Amino acid sequence: MIDICLLGTGGTMPLPERALTSLYLRYNGHGLLIDCGEGTQVQIRKKKLSLHDIDVILFTHYHADHITGLPGLLLSMSKSDRTAPVTLAGPAGLRSVVRSLCVVAREMPFDIEFIEFGDSCSRLDLPGLKIDAFPVLHSVTCFGYSVSLERPGKFDPKRATELGIPKNLWNKLQNGSSEEYNGKVYYPSDVLGESRKGIKITYCTDTRPTDTMAEYARKSDLFICEGMYAEPEMLPKAKEKLHCTFNEAAELAREADVSRLWLTHFSPSLRDPEQYLDYVKTVFNNTIIPEDLEFLTLGFAD
Repeated sequence: MIDICLLGTGGTMPLPERALTSLYLRYNGHGLLIDCGEGTQVQIRKKKLSLHDIDVILFTHYHADHITGLPGLLLSMSKSDRTAPVTLAGPAGLRSVVRSLCVVAREMPFDIEFIEFGDSCSRLDLPGLKIDAFPVLHSVTCFGYSVSLERPGKFDPKRATELGIPKNLWNKLQNGSSEEYNGKVYYPSDVLGESRKGIKITYCTDTRPTDTMAEYARKSDLFICEGMYAEPEMLPKAKEKLHCTFNEAAELAREADVSRLWLTHFSPSLRDPEQYLDYVKTVFNNTIIPEDLEFLTLGFAD
């Protein structure tokens, strides 16, 4: 299973009632963060999530409302007795941006590892987790992310017994590790059936709608998409500023055949997004306008 917390739902600037958009994912004892605007660590603490467990931080792009919370977050992580490396990943230029920001956060007790994606789609593999980065359409280079928690096939104890594999190795094989016994190497594929449906979350913000977004979001259990503007008459401004409207996000969700849609990255001028929900539901029924710190646990299908 995977825990999901939308730490904030605001775009451009934080408001007293709405923090900046950032997403926290937790799986198998590991934490993953997407974007880190001003005040992100405050939201993490409000929800009593762990700073210490964040292993990877992804950035969609380097506008201030998506990254300026990083120095403070890293400093707080350094005070949590963390020594394991932290991986930062995002568009090209990440190392330079982070070094500039972190002039005020030097001498941390852990290493920072950088991954910079090229202009095309990229894949990042973590233990049990697959992350696809894909370019979207904004005023600067910007990426969306599709995060998939993979699920291996069912373990076949009868097959393992026939192969003479001792039971103390079964769990390791089930968890994807190859093991040697009596001079022979056994592989997970020897005792596992076909892979089963996992869990997929796609996150896109600061973009116009694109075919690539629909492609990577396809069949997502949760699609989190920016809805900078709610009012239909704001479409010309959305096109000018390279953002999405509520309806455009809902159309993407429908096209991608996702299970549910969370809208986020609301304009500071949008005081009551809920008043537009009924209309958006006519485009994609399972649309949710989440509040800050919206929390969801997704489990496997069976």
